[in-house]
Amino acid sequence: MAPSFEPSTHTVCVMDASGQLGFTLVQTLLQRGYTVHASIQNHGEELLNGISADPNKLKIFRSDPFDYHSIIDALRGCSGLFYSFEPPLDQPDYDEHMADVEVRAAHNVLEACAQAETIDKVVFTSSATAVIWREDRKTMDLDLDERHWSDVNFCRKFKLWHGMSKTLAEKTAWALAMDRGVNMVSINKGLLMGHDLSIKNPYLRGAAEMYEDGVFVTVDLEFLVDAHICVYEDVSSYGRYLCFNHIINTHDDAVQLARQLTPTASSSLPQSVDHGKSFIEQRISNKKLNKLMVDFQT
Repeated sequence: MAPSFEPSTHTVCVMDASGQLGFTLVQTLLQRGYTVHASIQNHGEELLNGISADPNKLKIFRSDPFDYHSIIDALRGCSGLFYSFEPPLDQPDYDEHMADVEVRAAHNVLEACAQAETIDKVVFTSSATAVIWREDRKTMDLDLDERHWSDVNFCRKFKLWHGMSKTLAEKTAWALAMDRGVNMVSINKGLLMGHDLSIKNPYLRGAAEMYEDGVFVTVDLEFLVDAHICVYEDVSSYGRYLCFNHIINTHDDAVQLARQLTPTASSSLPQSVDHGKSFIEQRISNKKLNKLMVDFQT
């Protein structure tokens, strides 16, 4: 970690700050000494108002990712942006149309960052589902990592809408960042293990196949937040980072997760797996992120 980095001299924007990741990022950044512009869409203002002892350290903005000027307002004076997409309240479910929504939001946000003269770095939250869905995933010699991309046509064929949306949105962001000269890194997170986790989470479509392929990864909220801040603060960070700190690759893991999601979920566990096996071989790697985080100070 670069020893000269001083959080108290940085103003950063968190968008959307009303989600579980965004809210916790705001809390942690404030604790580290940052000044934070918390950008929310429709809710969360009351919750955010109570988390900063110094009112000058936290400013709350109502920003619509489909309203370019509201994004510019939130970014004004910021040196960095932490961006994660939250589906609109009137369209909470992932379907074949969500990709258009998420791509448009990513395009607007990256275009705004390109126009904001003070932005030095963007941390773009994507998903492991933008990595793992490929026709050749079972026959690859090497583990899947951040060098791989999900196949959009494969996702469309099997109605893996979350993977399709995340892949298209992230590719849109990368194309715009490279074209406009925006310094961007992405965090491709596993399934977030949080208080609002449910069987309806769109990440879970294809869960049985992820499990059988050895690529069903999860991430704890605290680790995910630390990863975001690490890649922002470390000047050597670049490209994409697969982010997870646990893999569901034993029958016990799968049963425990199923019970957490819903009491009846255990009946839908993959039946083809030999329960006598101790584990399924892991076929996905997060070495790049782990190497970067070795010296990260929380």
